[in-house]
Amino acid sequence: MLCANRTKCKACLGFRREGEWMEQNNREKRKRMICDLAQDPAYVPMKEKELAVLLQVAREEREELRSILQELLTEGKLMLTAKGKYALSDGSILTGTFISNARGFGFVEVEGREEDLYIPEDKVNGAFHRDMVQIALLPEGTGKRREARVLRVLARGITQVVGTFRRSRENYGFVIPDNVKLHQDIFVPGEHAKGAVDGHKVVAEITDYGGEGKKPEGKITEILGHSNDPGVDIMSIVKGFELPVEFSEKIMNQVERVSQEVSQADRAGRRDLRDVVMVTIDGEDAKDLDDAVSVSFDGESYHLGVHIADVTNYVQENSALDREALVRGTSVYLVDRVIPMLPHALSNGICSLNQGEDRLALSCLMKINRKGEITDYEICESVIKVDRRMSYTVVRALLEEEGLTEREPEGKEEDYRQYTELLPMFRLMEELAAILRKKRGKRGSIDFDFPECKICLDSEGHPTEIRPYERNVATDIIEDFMLAANETVAQHFYWLELPFVYRTHDVPDGDRIRKLSAIINNFGYYMKSVGRKGAKVSTEEIHPKEIQKLLANIAGTPEEAMISRLALRSMRQARYSVECTGHFGLACPFYCHFTSPIRRYPDLQIHRIIKEQLRGRLGEERIAHYREILPEVAKHSSETERRADEAERETEKLKKVEYMEGHVGECFDGVVSGVTGWGIYVELPNTVEGLVHVSRLPGDYFYYNEKACEMVGEATGRVYKLGMPVRVIISDCDRFNRTIAMELAEDEEGGE
Repeated sequence: MLCANRTKCKACLGFRREGEWMEQNNREKRKRMICDLAQDPAYVPMKEKELAVLLQVAREEREELRSILQELLTEGKLMLTAKGKYALSDGSILTGTFISNARGFGFVEVEGREEDLYIPEDKVNGAFHRDMVQIALLPEGTGKRREARVLRVLARGITQVVGTFRRSRENYGFVIPDNVKLHQDIFVPGEHAKGAVDGHKVVAEITDYGGEGKKPEGKITEILGHSNDPGVDIMSIVKGFELPVEFSEKIMNQVERVSQEVSQADRAGRRDLRDVVMVTIDGEDAKDLDDAVSVSFDGESYHLGVHIADVTNYVQENSALDREALVRGTSVYLVDRVIPMLPHALSNGICSLNQGEDRLALSCLMKINRKGEITDYEICESVIKVDRRMSYTVVRALLEEEGLTEREPEGKEEDYRQYTELLPMFRLMEELAAILRKKRGKRGSIDFDFPECKICLDSEGHPTEIRPYERNVATDIIEDFMLAANETVAQHFYWLELPFVYRTHDVPDGDRIRKLSAIINNFGYYMKSVGRKGAKVSTEEIHPKEIQKLLANIAGTPEEAMISRLALRSMRQARYSVECTGHFGLACPFYCHFTSPIRRYPDLQIHRIIKEQLRGRLGEERIAHYREILPEVAKHSSETERRADEAERETEKLKKVEYMEGHVGECFDGVVSGVTGWGIYVELPNTVEGLVHVSRLPGDYFYYNEKACEMVGEATGRVYKLGMPVRVIISDCDRFNRTIAMELAEDEEGGE
């Protein structure tokens, strides 16, 4: 191999690395080896092919080398020179994800950096939304954000676009993307239109990303139907987020071979808990029941059992089923459908803890004193039989005094009385859950109690009703018990010092907390560590108890929902990690997701580790195996979780807009939920939110007072601020942009 001067062989560089690549079979070790190489004084920047030859990477391992180099670019440890050669990063060039804006400019998210970097429109350099890009910082200016320019696109983040096809009179057409962040239409030559007609919703593969004066080009790969056809709107979102829907024939064949009964061989070596009275408590329409609970009291201590479906018994590591579950990462719950992580034949069948059926489980058996302290516990493989499949509604009715008589429709009383033999256990559950909740509260656990919404659809998918879906005593019981099990399992494996996947939530950024403090000061609230004037604070000074106290102080006030949301937005995003750094929101040092292996891959992954540890099979080789694969599992699971959350939000927004189309011109009471330079956002009691544009505010020129987060009339001094009750008229609904425009009603007094 020739060096940079094209005359020297690799020996002259001083490297003796023959065979080292093959020896370093651990991915992290290979990454360190490349970094060490780049740091060597004798190293000169090289292209990928040159590095492959130097390191003697076998042809079949070139793809992994490419992947590792990409990771090192993403982590900012390497950089690409103008000639496309890999060099040690000098800190002036960063790598991140480009987030485009409909107006042409964009931002780049750099991992580990709090603030996104602003990319002016003339510095985008052909980057598309979600592209992995390399950027260079621009000199600091007077703007609020640091600016940068895109040097090059390292990897395309979007390869297909979902949108509406518009046919031209000529032999071509365009796809108008549904994603408003994609500000350019996709040109489609006639021969690649696949017979699409004007108004069709389509999926188009991008074949050319365009450039200066040239539109992106693509070909239609799938026609979803006409934009007004039932279900097409949701399917467009599904395709837009590239959510995998169908399972392959190979996977379904594998599922068909799974036994639908628990055999004697399956029960061997497991704790037999079939005589323990236990129940599942879920929503009425739930079919994948992955957790059961049991509670008893011996006069001194409560005995809580959290029994979780042993999905790993049916989803073997590296099987087609397992690989597909990892790709999906999570089940996705949309307004009109569920896209499951596992096929329904498993998730609703042998893996579901169905009433009266023998099922395999992993049980966390906890002994808890009257103070809520877990004094002893055991984690074991078990075989269980659920006595009753309960719903939140029925358990709530049983536990509330008037539930059996006054609240329920006539004729329901007898239905509920069939469960009265379980009432003593439900009372114990309510009692224990309250003790656990009180203990969590004392340590500072934050409880964001937002009214979620239930969107009811008709047979064609049109929304007929939107109503708040509130928590009750039964949902609290299950939440409290699952939290206890998750903490117990996480703590157990942390002290065993074994590779594991934890659920972490970092301390909030100090700047965000100061901004929150400035806003709540306007309502007469403050946080101790920040003070009344927003004094500078380090993140180490912030304790979850301060957020908890704030939420307690605003409980029952008109501004409660608004301040709660602002507090939530000031938090960092929870994620999966192989490092146990604690969970700020729950105010606990150890936390994981153990309780939902049917719908979350991290739970399924740690179940394997738990079972191998219980069976004494976690030798050095298996530990090394998990240390190698878990970082990527955690990273990918965090990404798929975010994707699912975004898709769920988009389908909700879409159906809310569609629902409000039938109420254009009507008046509603609401509260100001957001204030920006372009107007005020108003939230209605049914959780629908819309914008009153600044140009539609009545009778004055309004300006945005950012510090106080309020809109102020220049002449009148009229003020609109967060939490204010207002009366609005629905003026317009835009399904394409999923937005609702509002105007203030004439009888709206407003201001202060």
